[in-house]
Amino acid sequence: MIITIFGSTGLVGKELIRHCQNKGYKIRAFGRNVESMIDKDLRDENFEIIKGTVFDEKDIYKAINGSDAVLTALGGAADGVDVTRSLGIKNIIAQMNKAGVKRIVGVGGIGILNAPESGLVMDAPDFPAQYFAVSQEHLKAYDLLNASNLDWTFACPPNILLKEADGKYKTQADYPASGWEINAGNLAMFMVEELTKNEYVHHRVGISNTSE
Repeated sequence: MIITIFGSTGLVGKELIRHCQNKGYKIRAFGRNVESMIDKDLRDENFEIIKGTVFDEKDIYKAINGSDAVLTALGGAADGVDVTRSLGIKNIIAQMNKAGVKRIVGVGGIGILNAPESGLVMDAPDFPAQYFAVSQEHLKAYDLLNASNLDWTFACPPNILLKEADGKYKTQADYPASGWEINAGNLAMFMVEELTKNEYVHHRVGISNTSE
């Protein structure tokens, strides 16, 4: 399989590369500073660097055309002004449609999952105020995916830890998975597995570490 990875230089993106490599997939790593920020030990004959920005439709199309699926871990500031996540997803969706690529697994945040009682987690009075603006960006990205004709899955993690995968995690469709931390490696492991398992197509996914 050929997989295009957006946000490939970030905490989750680097783990996505590792897990795709473990599967033997051919990787197209996309980003503005991808050449300098991706470790040389992650590169092999199945690893292609594509330099570009998610605000440029031609750059995105070049990265997607000919791929089998897309993984996106787009980041950005959490100030409510940075629209990298929502505008990036909008442009990725458009170029996936143009290239005829249907499968995408992306990263949002726990705030846009359904609350156990009603509404969304981000609507609760005790939801941390510093995460509200970025949750709104995640919600816009989710709404765009939900309105598309793509086969999408949107992982919605809590606090992401700088730790490799240990395989000890749990998932739940559309609701939080009852934990508040997830290893970056475990999140990436789930996303790469979901590309082919297709257990959560057209769902947000709550995910968290487990001690079991």
